[in-house]
Amino acid sequence: MNSTGYPQEERPRPLARSFFKAFQEIPTRWMDVDIYGHVNNVQYLSFFDTAVNGWYVTNGLLAPRTSDQVFLVVETGCHYFAELTFPDVVSAGLRIEKLGTSSVVFRVGLFAGETSETAAHGRFVHVFVDRNSRRSVQIPDRTRGILASLMA
Repeated sequence: MNSTGYPQEERPRPLARSFFKAFQEIPTRWMDVDIYGHVNNVQYLSFFDTAVNGWYVTNGLLAPRTSDQVFLVVETGCHYFAELTFPDVVSAGLRIEKLGTSSVVFRVGLFAGETSETAAHGRFVHVFVDRNSRRSVQIPDRTRGILASLMA
């Protein structure tokens, strides 16, 4: 236990490129960099969102403006290991850790270019919902089959 009374957790370590099942390339932008000369931490979650939703669109799982059901983020978090910079291309690795009835838990890893270990990685949880009611709905079999391709 630490001084807060919570169990002491081991610090996560960078993950290898081979851990991930698919990749999306995202160029860093001038506006992503802060006064310290590296990509600001808030941009990392934006990279997660871009990578996951880009993968959905590429694989025919989401038409952002017209789909009757959409994925909404309900949880996210990130562990940082190395800096990302501008100009560079971030290679975002995707892997699904859990596929539930109406939710999907992603592990997203961010790599600086072609590096072999993550500069950062995190958890990104989506719930599948009806666009209008915002109530969760069951992930259809076709969608589930495509999502399963990202599982270990």
